[in-house]
Formats: sequence, structure tokens, C-alpha cells
Amino acid sequence: MRNLAETLRALAPERVLESEPMSRHTTFRVGGPAELMFLPASAGELTAALDAARSAGAPVHLVGNGSNLIVRDGGLRGLTIVMGEPFSSVRVVGSRVIAQAGAPLARVAAVAHEAGLTGLEFASGIPGTLGGGCAMNAGAYGGQLSDVIESALVLLDGTARMLGRDELEMGYRSTRVLREGGIVLEARFALAPDDPAEIAARMRELNARRREKQPLNLPSAGSTFKRPEGHFAGALIEGCGLKGARVGGAQVSEKHAGFIVNAGGATAADILALMARVRETVLRETGVELEPEVRIIGED
Repeated sequence: MRNLAETLRALAPERVLESEPMSRHTTFRVGGPAELMFLPASAGELTAALDAARSAGAPVHLVGNGSNLIVRDGGLRGLTIVMGEPFSSVRVVGSRVIAQAGAPLARVAAVAHEAGLTGLEFASGIPGTLGGGCAMNAGAYGGQLSDVIESALVLLDGTARMLGRDELEMGYRSTRVLREGGIVLEARFALAPDDPAEIAARMRELNARRREKQPLNLPSAGSTFKRPEGHFAGALIEGCGLKGARVGGAQVSEKHAGFIVNAGGATAADILALMARVRETVLRETGVELEPEVRIIGED
């Protein structure tokens, strides 16, 4: 790791961090230290960092704003790359919106609205960035990115490739990118013209529903579990009497049982233990097996 750190410092010494707490980079506000973190400012720096990590045999973790992520308390070995502001451009070309991996989904939706393009209203309240959102096919309130995505520039096995909608193999919270450990660099969305006022009204309605029903005042990673076929995770959890259940600082939200929140001082171990308790109870009492929607990485 010393040689890798030296290589990265030669690129940008001020953007290389060692033992950086991941609690600063996840919306759950938990997670142990990243052994080595790099904040690239260009595609060239990103490629150089990936090449250096490959040469060093170091594992690589890519992070946006950490909104769908639990990092275990032991932290992350190897190199953690944060895709931030330098990778957040959003532009409109005709009826298409083209955005980079680090662009917040809410901003992508806002740009579409300003251009009078409909199709991304559901994304206006999703806290993640485009790269992670595309990798997991993020969605909300009946919409998902696979509904409107046309293509994506993806880094697979060290090679950047433009993949069309079918090649991305996007299912419910699942994509080829996620399965093959790829990196979404940019995505193109095919939208339809509409009245900006009507688009804004739909966005306001969806965001009002989100504020009313979701525990936005406490740190979380969004919906904790995927929606089981034929059921709703929150309803199953509440039906098992688990609303408000706690392990340490982790709590099943009293507002929406589909969310586990950091009620104060939670560790990743608290959250994972509570998730395990919820899954075991729901399986025992209903026969339904809940699958985590959040991504869990790092060392115990």
C-alpha cells in the first residue's frame, strides 16, 4: 500500500487520505476507516488510480455519497475512491439528459424538469448519486432508472464500454454492472417533453409523500430491505411488532418500519445485528425472507 499511496500522492497529494473514517462518507454516519482514500478530479486521475491499484493488487471500493451503503466497523482495506463534484456534470441534448456518475440524482431530475422533460420525477428525492443509482437500478414510487435509461458508459475489467439498455440487464435493484463489479461513468436518459409546471407539481407531490412517510430527520441508508414479491417489507416488519425495536443506537423507524435508522451513536455492528433480528423474526413469523437492499462492505 505504501507504493500505491506514493503513486497517488504524485498525482494529487492534497486528495489522498489515510485512515479516513467512512462515517464521514455514508448517510448512515457509521463505518470504520478507509485504509487509503483518493478523490480524483478527472477521468485521467481515476484511470491512473485504478491502474495503480490493479498493479498493487489492492482491492478497490467506489463510493458516491454513501447513501445506500453500510461500511462495517473494521473499515475498508485497499483503495477507496470517492466520485464527487468533478464527476457531476449534467447536460441536456434534445430530449436526452446526459449525466456523470457523481451527479446527485435529485440534480439530474431537476435539470430534466428545467428543460421541460418528463420521466425522472421519481428520482427527485432519491439521495444517491447517478453512478450508484444506475448500478443498483434505483427507484421510488413506481419508477426506476431502467424505465428511462438509454445507455451508460461503464468501466468493466479496466475497459470503458458504452452499454445499451438491454446490455445493462437491469432488474429490480439489480444490474449487470452490479453483478460484474463494474463502474458507471456516465448515463444517458431518453425523456419526453412536458409542461415544466406539471413536472414540478408531480415532483412536489412525490416529495411531500416522502417527507410524510419516511424518517428523513435521522441518518439511514434509505429502504433497508428489498420489496419481497407480493409483499411490502415495512408492512411485514410492522406486523411482526418490530416497529421501534433497537439494538444499541440502531432502531427500526417508528415512522416507517421499512427503514432502520441511526437513532444516535449507532455502530455498523448495531445496524447489522438489528437487520439480522428483523430478518429472522419476519422469516419465522411469516415465512418471507427479506433481502437487504443496502450494500454491505468492509471488515468486521
